[in-house]
Amino acid sequence: MSSDLPDPLCQAALEARSQAHAPYSQFMVGAALQTASGHISPGCNLENRSYGLTNCAERVALGNAVAAGHRDFQAIAIASSGGVLPCGACRQVLLEFCPQLTIFLIDVDKQVNDVGYVQTVELADLLPGGPTP
Repeated sequence: MSSDLPDPLCQAALEARSQAHAPYSQFMVGAALQTASGHISPGCNLENRSYGLTNCAERVALGNAVAAGHRDFQAIAIASSGGVLPCGACRQVLLEFCPQLTIFLIDVDKQVNDVGYVQTVELADLLPGGPTP
């Protein structure tokens, strides 16, 4: 991983992924949200047999951070097979708190280093013209 990527943030997302509850899809996702002060809140996906009740890792991480009193976010790392982008619901919820969020997508299948292939995108580019607070 290059020196400008947030190693602790990516590691936290990978660790959270290992705790995912994905008995139906077997698609494990971990996320870690970093505040402007450096605090990292992890989250993992929590599947339910009623898929509509499933919680995505990104929203779990955000919920953990907000419950701990944090509101000022700068980056999120998301670890998954394929390095997938956040779903539409997660994009909307993240946009509510942090329209300028940097997203690090970790593809755990591509081991180009000890983390995996990391791609960087900006939330504002994923939801252009989206509603902001």
